[in-house]
Amino acid sequence: MSVAQSIDAAQIGFDPARLARIDQHFGRYVDDGRLAGWQVVVTRRGEIAHSSTYGLRDREAGAPVEQDTLWRIYSMTKPITSVAAMMLWEEGRFELNDEISRWLPEFADARVFDKGSLLKPYTVPAVEPIRVWHLLTHTAGLTYGFAQTSVVDGLYRAAGFDLGVPPGADLAAASAGLARLPLLFQPGTSWNYGVATDVLGRLVEVVSGQSLDAFFADRILGPLGMSDTRWWVDEPDAKRLAALYTPHPSTGQAVRADAIGRAALAEPTFISGGGGLVSTAADYHRFTQLLLRGGELDGVRLLAPRTIRFMTSNHLPGGGDLASFRPEGFAETVLEGIGFGLGFAVVQDPVPAKVPSSVGEFYWGGLASTAFWVDPVEQVTALLFTQLMPSSTYPLRSQLRQLVYSALID
Repeated sequence: MSVAQSIDAAQIGFDPARLARIDQHFGRYVDDGRLAGWQVVVTRRGEIAHSSTYGLRDREAGAPVEQDTLWRIYSMTKPITSVAAMMLWEEGRFELNDEISRWLPEFADARVFDKGSLLKPYTVPAVEPIRVWHLLTHTAGLTYGFAQTSVVDGLYRAAGFDLGVPPGADLAAASAGLARLPLLFQPGTSWNYGVATDVLGRLVEVVSGQSLDAFFADRILGPLGMSDTRWWVDEPDAKRLAALYTPHPSTGQAVRADAIGRAALAEPTFISGGGGLVSTAADYHRFTQLLLRGGELDGVRLLAPRTIRFMTSNHLPGGGDLASFRPEGFAETVLEGIGFGLGFAVVQDPVPAKVPSSVGEFYWGGLASTAFWVDPVEQVTALLFTQLMPSSTYPLRSQLRQLVYSALID
C-alpha cells in the first residue's frame, strides 16, 4: 500500500504552494545532517492532500526513504492498545471504574512512594485502587525508569525497567514485576507518563483470553488491512526498516544508534502495548482515518462514534490541563492547554502552547520523533515519520502543525 497524493489540494481547502513549505522546511533538517530522512502525509476529508518523502532511511547504506519504509513507532502503539481495550469495553467485558486487580491480582495491594531515598524508600498503602480508566489516562501512578526524575524512576531502573523490561520477561512477568514497585502518587490524583499502557495491554490479554499480538492481528490489524504493522521485522523486510539515530551531543548531527535500533529485528519476548510496534505511513494512515471517521473504515467498524468522542474528551481529574499537574517526567506532548483522554492527548485550548490547532484535536507521538494528529473540526489528519530519539530533540511536531494550518485557506 502507498499514500500517494489522491487529489488536488486546492479542492479541499489547502494552498499547494504553502503545503510545499513542509518539504522545504524539513528538507533543511536532512541537508544539514540533523535527520537522515522523513516521511509526511497530510489529509483532509479523507483525501491525501500532501504526501512526501525526503532523505535516507539508512544513511550509511545510502537507502532512500520510500513509500513502504518501515518505522519504529514506539509510543504510537499506545492509541492502538487503547482502542483494543475500548473494543472490549464496548462488549461489556469491564467498566472503566473497575479495579484492575480483578484481572491482575498482583496489583491488589499497591503501595505509594511517600518519602525517602533509593536505598531507603518509605511507602504507604494506596487509598484508591488502580482502575481501568487510570491506565488509559496515565493517572495510575506508574512511570518510566528512563525518565530519571524521581526516586520511583530509580527503583524501576534498579528492578530492570529502564528502556525495556528485565531480560526474558514476557508481558505477564513484566506486569507482575511492575506491581511490586511503588506508585509515584495515589491513583487518580495526578498525571505521569509511563508504563500504564503496557499494563493495559496485559489487561487486554487476560480479559480477551488472547495474547496481545494475537488480539491485534485478529481484531485490529487484519480487519483494517494494516498488513505491514508488526512487532518485529524479519529478514525479508529488514532492508525496508529505517535506521535509528540519536543526536551527537556536540554537533547535533544524527548518529546511528544500532544498540537500540537492532531490537526491532528480533522477535520480542515482551509484547509492549506501550511501544512495541513497527509500521508504515500507509498503515498508520488507515488507523487515523478510522479515528477520523468515528471508528469505521471501508465497512469495518471497530468502535462506535460515541466511543471515539468519549475517548477523545478530557478525562483528567477536575478537567485540568497537563500543565496543572506539573508532571516531572518525559511526555510526548506539550502540557499547556492540553487535556488527556482515554489513550490520546486532547487539545483544550491551543493558545497557551502557542501552536495552531483545533479544540478537540487529538494526537500522540513516539520516542523516535514520529507523530500523528486527528482534527475532527477541520477534518485533517497528519503523520510524521523519522527515526531520531529522543523526540524532544527538535520541535518537529509543532513546526509541522504551524506549516499545515498556515496552508489551510478555506
